[in-house]
Amino acid sequence: MLKQGTALTLLWLAGAALRLTILVVAPLLPLIHRDLGVNETAIGTLGSLPSLLFACAAIPGALLIARIGARQTLVAGLFVTAAGCALRGAASDIVVLYLATIVMSAGIAVMQPALPPLVRDWMPADRIGFGTAVYSNGLVMAALLGVALSLPVMQTLAHGSWRFALLLWGLPVALTGVLVLLFAPQQAVAGTGVPRWWPDWRDPLVWRLGFLAGSANIIYWTANTFLPDYLVELGQTQLISPVLTAFNGGQIPGSLFMLFWTGPLLRRKGVFAVIGLAVLASLGGVLLGGASTMLWSAGILGCANAVALVLALALPATLGAPQDVHRLSAAMFTISFPCSVLFPILGGYAWDATGIPALAFTPIALGGAAIIALTIWRQG
Repeated sequence: MLKQGTALTLLWLAGAALRLTILVVAPLLPLIHRDLGVNETAIGTLGSLPSLLFACAAIPGALLIARIGARQTLVAGLFVTAAGCALRGAASDIVVLYLATIVMSAGIAVMQPALPPLVRDWMPADRIGFGTAVYSNGLVMAALLGVALSLPVMQTLAHGSWRFALLLWGLPVALTGVLVLLFAPQQAVAGTGVPRWWPDWRDPLVWRLGFLAGSANIIYWTANTFLPDYLVELGQTQLISPVLTAFNGGQIPGSLFMLFWTGPLLRRKGVFAVIGLAVLASLGGVLLGGASTMLWSAGILGCANAVALVLALALPATLGAPQDVHRLSAAMFTISFPCSVLFPILGGYAWDATGIPALAFTPIALGGAAIIALTIWRQG
């Protein structure tokens, strides 16, 4: 077993690599739009490709883990992700950019089901929740820092070139792969005999975990998608940046809180009810409150979202048999990521069909209700 300091460092870096190369591109999109001469439909497709790949490639990732082990799969995913990010910078047209994005997203997709079995393998049994919270914190921090630092990196280190900037952002991901190769143990997590990789879709646990993680995805993507247009509709454009910052910044205290409380919360039957109620109450504050209430509520919503995500990521390693963690995780991602694509579309349809902007946030209410429904499930 790895020394805990080394294991936690590698887990944090791997968690950061799950989101870093995706979100650094958002501030660069106007430049990509101009240089490649693409329309908004093409940009929208570019944004949806990662989530689609996360769902489609999760189970092939489980197969890869079963064949070569979780450590080797993580390393392969890191190098493929870094290469895909660099290739995006070299794209000559939108088709090449799509193909590079598919490569990058496929690398991330196979990394995701590799991390839960590695947490179980690298950490003591009573520290699995903590290890999951550490790599989840890396994911959250990379999402925020990637967006915040994308333009400064381009302007200072990349000499104003978005292409060179994407090449640079692939370097820390590749370096993480090198560190895992150097410091992680050689043994594979795959079991002996005929490796199992196909999920047991008849197992209720698969669907419960999928819907829990899917609820967290729904909350995150619906809020980020519709809050700007909702505030424009209210005539509160000055609140767009503060509210989005509050929601996404609220993920930080949520992820930090889970560093210390993931283990105890995993053993509490009512934790899902509390999270779901916090989601519903904070959504009400966003939709019904004044400016101050809206800001605080957005922050609480982001915090609750982070707590739900960490719990969802920790449960496969906590509840699954050692030889089944990878395929349980893959099934969870396969179910959950389509939710982040489908439900925001349904929210937009509800707004368009009724002319009521608040109905765009119906998916968040459904996500909160789904989390509450998991209260009837006592793990263990």
